[in-house]
Amino acid sequence: MAELLKIREVSSKYDISARALRYYEDMGLISSTRSKDYAYRLYDKQAIKRLEQILILRKLNISIKDIQLIFHTTSSEAVLDVLGKKLEDIDGEVALLQDLRDIILEFVERIKQADFSRDTDVKRLYERAAKVERTDRLKKAPEVRIVQINPFKAFSSGADTVENVMGTFQSWQEAHNHLVRKMIYGAPDFLWFEEDMKAVWIWAVEDWVTEEDTVPYNLIEFEGGLYAAAMSVDGEDDIGGRVYSGILKWLENSGFELDERPGHRTMCHMVNPTDEIKNALGYDQLDIYVPVKIRSKEL
Repeated sequence: MAELLKIREVSSKYDISARALRYYEDMGLISSTRSKDYAYRLYDKQAIKRLEQILILRKLNISIKDIQLIFHTTSSEAVLDVLGKKLEDIDGEVALLQDLRDIILEFVERIKQADFSRDTDVKRLYERAAKVERTDRLKKAPEVRIVQINPFKAFSSGADTVENVMGTFQSWQEAHNHLVRKMIYGAPDFLWFEEDMKAVWIWAVEDWVTEEDTVPYNLIEFEGGLYAAAMSVDGEDDIGGRVYSGILKWLENSGFELDERPGHRTMCHMVNPTDEIKNALGYDQLDIYVPVKIRSKEL
């Protein structure tokens, strides 16, 4: 008869809690047996080997979901895909640490040059430290939320150059602000980029607005839908790229997936309602919206 280890023996040998062992079993990663004369879980040689594999993968910070994928497929491609993504995560963390190192070195030089007997220098260093802290926090994994954007009517700039959208169209919008839907909370406008990098800016309008009211711009019906949203910083493409990548990474282990139907685009919206808020923050808030849908159940 094959040697069976008691749950307490496994827990002690591998420095793992009995609760964690039961969790791995609940997730279908390992299995145990029960004998007629013993009420507790027992683990055979195959289960112990599987546990050792789990512990190695967890030390590599591989998620339980990815471990399930590795164990439930016979293809080496799944393992390579999981490890490849982990390498990308590590590269991202290395880049963040390098950025932080550069910021700290810059801060050290500023401290060396400062005169702590002068209030203006001390205040300048304090303001710089606060900005460094905010920027470093924003470069970390974003806090993602799922929002439902309901359908609405809007006037659209149409696909145009950024200069025209931010110039001619914005001037027209400001002159016709009485058409804009009054929002209690939420975004009345969104901007996105087409594949040719032409910009599109839309503004929600009141229901009574007609096509004649929006000439020379188009009146459209915005479909709405589910979006994964997170905050970035306007004008900081590096942070924006990381926030977008962070949203995609978050989706991998969520109950949602990308909704890549035509008309569903990644959009942004500048949040700051006043200059006072911008000045207090030290930057313009920018929400990034990625279209998603509830993940389909695998049969």
